[in-house]
Formats: sequence, structure tokens, C-alpha cells
Amino acid sequence: MPRFIRSAALAAAGVLVAGLAVGCGGSDGEGDRDDARPAPTGPEQSPKPDPSSTLPASLTTQKLDWGGCEATGSDPAPGSEWQCSTLKVPLDYAKPDGETIDVALIRARSTGKGERIGSLLFNFGGPGGSGVSMLPSFADRYDTLRERYDLVSFDPRGVAGSEGVRCRSDKETQASESVDLTPDTPAEEAAYFKDAADFGAGCARDAGKLLGHVSTVEAAQDMNVMRQVLGDEKLHYMGISYGTELGGTYAHLFPKKVGRLTLDAVVDPSADSVGHAKNQARGFQRALENYLKSSGQDPKAGSQKIVRLLKRLDAKPLPGSGDRKLTQSLALTGITVTLYSKQSWPALTRGLEQAEKGDGSALLQLADAYNERDPSGRYSTQSHSQRSISCRDAKARTTPAQAKQQLGEFREISPVFGEFMGWDTAGWCHSWPVAGLHDSPDVSAPDAAPILVVGNTGDPATPYEGARKMADELGKGVGVELTWKGEGHGAYGSGSGCVDDTVNAYLLDGKAPKDGTVCET
Repeated sequence: MPRFIRSAALAAAGVLVAGLAVGCGGSDGEGDRDDARPAPTGPEQSPKPDPSSTLPASLTTQKLDWGGCEATGSDPAPGSEWQCSTLKVPLDYAKPDGETIDVALIRARSTGKGERIGSLLFNFGGPGGSGVSMLPSFADRYDTLRERYDLVSFDPRGVAGSEGVRCRSDKETQASESVDLTPDTPAEEAAYFKDAADFGAGCARDAGKLLGHVSTVEAAQDMNVMRQVLGDEKLHYMGISYGTELGGTYAHLFPKKVGRLTLDAVVDPSADSVGHAKNQARGFQRALENYLKSSGQDPKAGSQKIVRLLKRLDAKPLPGSGDRKLTQSLALTGITVTLYSKQSWPALTRGLEQAEKGDGSALLQLADAYNERDPSGRYSTQSHSQRSISCRDAKARTTPAQAKQQLGEFREISPVFGEFMGWDTAGWCHSWPVAGLHDSPDVSAPDAAPILVVGNTGDPATPYEGARKMADELGKGVGVELTWKGEGHGAYGSGSGCVDDTVNAYLLDGKAPKDGTVCET
């Protein structure tokens, strides 16, 4: 069951379109690993204890043993400029002297072309995205920042190399593709919620007590340990998509330790799980209509044509590749993934045209790219981690009856995506084995330094309106909003010189723009 919040990395057009030709391998799928690892560079000098910390010094002054990075899944090992290590953090911050878990880190040292500021920590979203895998893939867009920062990222707890959660096998994942995500009959509804319950039970079997300790709050606490161990007085950070919620949570917990934080593709912190689903239905419908307008189609008529295609697929899936079929749910996923980047719109045109002619292979390939399924049938566990984190965070548990009652409102918001989003409010965390923590995250940080909040008017997954709400909830004088009138998920590195220059001036020179600044191009 895909939850449509993903990282800006996924939206990068070159990677997505290239991935369709060769298959998108997951970074943490099953299979052999290359355990060859270059000799470590040796431990570095321990940082000084942070007086604000209540954690034992054994954690806050631990030495990181940086060495070469391994290949992960089907991803090759990154180049020699990359170093990897593991950080120990408490499993339970209520018991700081108790059991610890490992958090996987990766870094590239600054190029030294300018005076070094410190480390710049990245979270690329998800939740559940692997920063260890993503940062090397997209580091070239951060070359200017690397002149004065070490670039650092991590796999949050419960993700990939950091005690990653696996809830079902690849075979079980593929079998679940036959489940109708917009059930029309009592039998389909029963299968939908049984699959959801089975998924949660699998997570509990695999993760055990870790499943109750994969929250965003705990990930933010882990980042504060990283800051201390990396030797930074304050945290410098770039959060993308879900990474904006993580960054806002950090600012709330540690306002005096906020350095230069940039939040791009901003999650609305005021929305509960149902409100968030409505936001995304609205955002993806808006992006789809922008696509239809760009191709000379009437948005309403074009949307209804896609609705008719999806209904035909619901009744009779199309041939895809091999013995796999393009179902309604997979087609919707394939459509969705192309809306993350304007440069992927031509792939959507090809997919829809082929489907109208009875060939589902192009949309199926797009869906596989989103689901991180490689040609051999291996899937990434990103969606497993994503669901585990978001269901630990979210307190609300919409019932099946409540979901059915609100379907009409969701269809009104989006004829294409609304029904799926409406059912998803109940199915995503159905029978989840661990209770959620809050209705919406607290990101208020009135004592923090200015935080740059970047919103994109055409963002489908984290609609533009969320940026203003994040800036407001951070607090007056803290949240500084920058708007880009563009398309796609995320703004920095997406083709706007205005955005890039403004963000660089903030991160490199500490110059925040005026709140409400707009970049037209």
C-alpha cells in the first residue's frame, strides 16, 4: 500500500527515467552483500561533552570509526571520497543507560575551498528513505555546499542499515499486488484489511520491541547525538519532504541547538492523518491537472478519461510484463510517480497511451520504480520502514466505517486519487500492533534561530500550503518562507537559480531572505 510521501531524490528526473530502462533496485533488498571493505581511516579525536545533554558520556563522546562503504543490495559501493560508520544511540531515551542500537552514517569531507562551517546533515524523506544510499547518488547537486561543509546523512532507526524493519518477503510483497486498494465489494474489503493486518503482524515479528521505538521524536533525538559526536555546537541540516517534519521536530526539542536549517518540500505540521490524506489528494490532483494543461487537454475531461481507464483495470487488469498484470492499484502508482517531477511527464504520456491500446507494461514499469522492485523481483524495504514510522507517529486510527463515510468528500477533492486516499486513511495503520503518539507533530520552536522553509506551488506530495503552516508553527521570526512557482516535489536543485542561490546564501553565509520571498523561475 504506497503512501505517497517520498523524497526529492525519487523525483529527480534523470534517475527516475533512467531507472525505468534498467530497473530500480532497492538499497536494502534481500540477497548477497559485498562485504569487502577498505581499511578504516582510524578513529578521530573524541568531541567534548555537550553540557545540554542528559545522555551518558559514553554516547555523546563516542569515537566514530570512519571507513570505506559497502555495497548495499543492488547499489554498488560509493566512491572512495565516501566514508561510513555507525553511531550508537539508546533504544529507549527514557532509559539512556540501557540497550543501544546502531545508526548507519555516511559522509564526504568538505573540499576545503572555503572556511569549513561544520557538518551538514541530510534527511531525504520517506519516512524510511536511506540517506546512506541517497546522499552519494545526489551529492553533485550539493557541490557548492560541500566547499564549506562535510556532507553527512544517515539511515534513521528502523531503516535499512539502522536496524531496518522487514515486514514481509519479496514473494509476499508481489502477491499483495493483487489486493484491490479501492475495494468495491465486501470480499475485496475483507481482503484489503486482512492484508493490512498481516503486514503489521509481520513488522511486529521482525522488529520486536524496536517497533515501539521508531518514532520521529526518537529520530530527532538521534540527530542531536550525531551533532555532538560530529563535533558541532549547533545542527546544520537540510530536510526534504518528511525530512521537514523531522527537522521541525528537532527544532522543537532542541531550539537552542538549531544552526542553519533548510526545510524543502514541506509537510503540513498542522494536519492529522486524515487531513494529510486530503492534502495529498488535492496536491496530486493539482499536479495532474497541470500536466494535462501542459499537453493541451482539458483538466476535467482528461481526469475523467483516466478515471475510466482505472475502472476498466479494476474490472480486468492489462497484460504487463511476463506473467504480471497491470492492476488498477499499480496503474495509479505508475501515474503518481511521474507527478513528482515535470521532467517525468513524457513517461506518463507514454504510459497512458500504451494502456489505452491494451499494453500495461509502461505503467507497470513506472509502478515498479516507485515500489523499488528490481527486474529479479526483489523489493526495497523502504515502504516497510515508512509504514512502521508513520504508524508509530500517528495516533488516529480511522475505522473502515469512517473511511467509507468520507469517500464522497475525497472523490470531490480528487476524482483520480481521492478514493485511494480515502481508503488509505483506514488501511494504512489498520490493526497496527503499536499505538501512535500524536495527532500532529509539535514543531513550535520560538527560541530557535531563523529556519528557511521552502515551498513549491506545484508540489504534489507535500502541497504548497504546508510551507506557510510550517513557518507559522515554528514561530514568529523563526520560520522564514521562500516560495518557488514551479512543478515537482522539492525546489532546491530542481532548476531554479533563484532558489539555489537563496538557499546557498543562507546555508553558507547565514543570510536568511525576507519572509515571503518569491522565486518566479
